Amino acid sequence: MTTGSEITIRAHGDLSGISAAAWDACACPEAAACGRPADPFTTYRFLKALEDSGSVGVGTGWQAQYLTAETGGQIIACAPLYAKSHSQGEYVFDHGWGDAYQRAGGRYYPKMQMAVPFTPVTGRRFLTRPGFQDMGRAALMQGAVQIAEGNALSSLHITFCTEDEARAGADMGLMQRTGQQFHWVNDGYGDFDAFLAVLSARKRKNIRKERRIAQDFGGQIVHLTGDAIEPAHWDAVWQFYQDTGARKWGTPYLTRAFFDIANQTLRDDILLILALRDGQPVAGAVNFIGASALYGRYWGCAEDHPCLHFELCYYQAIDYALTHGLTRVEAGAQGEHKLARGYLPVPTRSLHWIRDAGFAEAVAQFLRAEGAAVEQDIEILTSYGPFRKTPKEDHQ
Repeated sequence: MTTGSEITIRAHGDLSGISAAAWDACACPEAAACGRPADPFTTYRFLKALEDSGSVGVGTGWQAQYLTAETGGQIIACAPLYAKSHSQGEYVFDHGWGDAYQRAGGRYYPKMQMAVPFTPVTGRRFLTRPGFQDMGRAALMQGAVQIAEGNALSSLHITFCTEDEARAGADMGLMQRTGQQFHWVNDGYGDFDAFLAVLSARKRKNIRKERRIAQDFGGQIVHLTGDAIEPAHWDAVWQFYQDTGARKWGTPYLTRAFFDIANQTLRDDILLILALRDGQPVAGAVNFIGASALYGRYWGCAEDHPCLHFELCYYQAIDYALTHGLTRVEAGAQGEHKLARGYLPVPTRSLHWIRDAGFAEAVAQFLRAEGAAVEQDIEILTSYGPFRKTPKEDHQ
């Protein structure tokens, strides 16, 4: 597909036709200078691990249609695009849209999804080489819509995109949607006590109490990354992941093979926070490390211990961010319980294109109302945050 006299758009059913160097030159050019990608989830190695492990592909409802934009024989932009036969693993919920569309006699699935599968993390979806941002983004956006429209698909959804991408998409006629998550932001704190000092006395005391209770589980808590992560650790993580997945959404999205591949190709991007008792993991959290952020992704346990979830997923993540100079911790989707633990609400954004004009107008009306409600919710929740309201409040 050609979007102009110079740029050609291609859809790829797998990553074998795209080199890692060409993809990462668009996805994480900053890694060439600092050694670590800002967004570990759009790297070639992460997406390839999903593909090679069978977590996406035939039978999963995530069929790859990776887009590339080429000019002069060079890939200048690319995007993780999938044909979806369901709405699972997306975290921007459109099940109601699908039900309504199908009740009205339409066929909602398959649809197109530009996203990182199973990963509710904001990041660039239109991945461009430096110097080609506007050209590459416009070409990919136009190409994705043309693929959906040309195949008579119901819709295209670009989820957890950046604010800049959301504005550019709106300028091209796509509908915007606003959601929210809870992130911890490092406001120059020297250590955890410095962070606690800016909280209200009641919240500060509660966090200290939770940490004491959690750390009294009868073992030790360790941080592992890189070569310190051993295959046996993944055996425990897989058991944790299966247990949590079965309780939350029925069937875990990732296969066991993903964790084996992660041990080979992703371990430098991963921080495991494990609770060990008698040397054996009894609970753990899987985090991914970006250039400036820590991303909490999976949690599970083999034993129930009071407050251990808060300690491993939230407080230990803050400790790691402070020690390593990271600016924020993103602890995953949803969860207003994070507010009391120093994680404040922030907006997330997505873009949507719907082929049927009448249904698109109905969705647009819904999004306007939903967006206003989300903005109000963020404002209210922020006002109820754990931080001190005045400098005179008790510092005990």
